[in-house]
Amino acid sequence: MPEQKTIGVLFIDRFADWEYGLLAASAVEWFGARAVSLTPDGKPVTSASGFLLTPDRSAEVGENADLDAIAVIGSDEWAGDAPPDISGLLTAVAARGGVAGGICAGTLALARAGLFKDVRHTSNGRDWISAKEPGYPGAQNYQDVPYAVADRRIVSAPGSAPGTFALACLRTLYPDPERSGDFAQMRMLFAREYAEAS
Repeated sequence: MPEQKTIGVLFIDRFADWEYGLLAASAVEWFGARAVSLTPDGKPVTSASGFLLTPDRSAEVGENADLDAIAVIGSDEWAGDAPPDISGLLTAVAARGGVAGGICAGTLALARAGLFKDVRHTSNGRDWISAKEPGYPGAQNYQDVPYAVADRRIVSAPGSAPGTFALACLRTLYPDPERSGDFAQMRMLFAREYAEAS
């Protein structure tokens, strides 16, 4: 049996409720991964809809040596005056060959950590990310697309793309060609909602 992967999903106050469910649930149910919730200081946070989340652990590097992947969930607080600094955890995961992903404003944390320096990436729009994080390393690699972008082990997505974010994170974490059928099934399942909408 393949070794179980551990995915950390990082939340801060006012996190976007719709951005993590497809990733976390698919990782656990379809791939047998373990998903753990993190907040910068290990304290509870409240979602945009007012739901209270009590995390499993903090974002301290020492607490997260087991992470094979980290996914940073969006929140308006990432674009605020004093966003938390999780660069240490992001660079630690990336340095050991793990997957680092960010969706919506969570992409700002990856930009600040320098993870976009040499990879193609996306966010909520070229003008948006440039206004929030002027001159970030790798700005020239921005891809103006409405779906997730994966390059090497870095994954990014606009907030409107939780489905392709989940797919890109999991495909990067599980590159085994034998899993291609699972990903095709996931993509078809996610796409049906839009293909059949009236």
